[in-house]
Amino acid sequence: MGAAFLRQMNWLGAGRAQGYLRLLAVMNLAMLGWLLATSHQGIDANGFLLGSDFLSFWTTGRMLLAGSNPYDAAAHIAAQRQFFASSDGFTAFFYPPAFLPFCWPLGLLPYFAALAAWLGATGAAWFAVARAWARACGVSGGLLLALAFPAVPIVITHGQTSFLVAALLGLGLLLVPGRPALAGALLGLATIKPQFGLLVPIALIGAREWRTLAAAAVTALALALAAALAFGPQFWPDWIAASGRAQAAMAQGAVDYGKMVSPFAALRLIGAPVALAYAVQGLVTLAVAATVAVIARRRGWTPGLAALVLAGAPLATPFVLDYDMVLLAAPLLWLAGEGLRSGWRDWEKLALATAFIAPAFARPLALNVGLPIMPLVLAGLFVVVARRLSGRLNSL
Repeated sequence: MGAAFLRQMNWLGAGRAQGYLRLLAVMNLAMLGWLLATSHQGIDANGFLLGSDFLSFWTTGRMLLAGSNPYDAAAHIAAQRQFFASSDGFTAFFYPPAFLPFCWPLGLLPYFAALAAWLGATGAAWFAVARAWARACGVSGGLLLALAFPAVPIVITHGQTSFLVAALLGLGLLLVPGRPALAGALLGLATIKPQFGLLVPIALIGAREWRTLAAAAVTALALALAAALAFGPQFWPDWIAASGRAQAAMAQGAVDYGKMVSPFAALRLIGAPVALAYAVQGLVTLAVAATVAVIARRRGWTPGLAALVLAGAPLATPFVLDYDMVLLAAPLLWLAGEGLRSGWRDWEKLALATAFIAPAFARPLALNVGLPIMPLVLAGLFVVVARRLSGRLNSL
């Protein structure tokens, strides 16, 4: 067997992969079905509200309709608890005002109707973009892949924004060569979760995609101005103040490090000081950004560069959670397409398989064993995608 068992993984052929994907899809659907079947009046068997994080977005919408300030933490907590009081605290709201126009209509609906509409619309958008990437990369079986991807039920159970952000970034980056203005508009809208766009301007500048960069900047500015006009300019300084509180809370572990998947969180989980964790995170971010810049300058814009940006996005920010791993759909599809088209290189199947399945195990291992696996998994995926683009044929 030897090292080739993992380095080449010739045993993982198309038939066996299909079988594993079907098994994962059945498990994901069964888990979601069990969650709904064992819930009572929207509360699951563990006492959590269905779509737990969505409560923050829905509450924000209700507060905007009532003329209240969602960045007033005390008021936001009180408004949440009018509907549901969690036994382990509350769901904070740290999104920029650019996200407020997305939240406002949610407050027009009852909670569970709004949750269903949100997940239905954003999930459909993410799936459509994933299918577009699958077609572009020559990969079939998009529905099975989506149903089997463990990150998908994590987004659903949390009611999170990850489908929307991944769809905006994924489609925007895919459209850069042919539809630069539309691509830029989508990337500008993705500033609702700005930490995942750190690599985008680096890639666009390196590839000299000026029209897309300009369209993204104009759209982001227009969205910011629209939010200020609609809800009041004071929300921007309020958000900046809230962001400072969020950074302090992250450093103090208010969000459990076991739920996060960044190098910063991994180091904090194993007991590293805050300064060291930030220093290592900074070095990782710089290395990822430099790699993207070099490849963008040498190769120009390609789907591979877009995949590299999305593979690097979770590594480049300290604040990223397991539900954000739906961002990896595009780089996983691109890598699969490259392997099927021109043959697999050493370690590529391992990187693809572990990045696909790891979201199912990352949180349990980190919370229960203190073992943060996801940063290494993300690094492995980023390295093999970068190696493909760099043209180096030698093994790692």
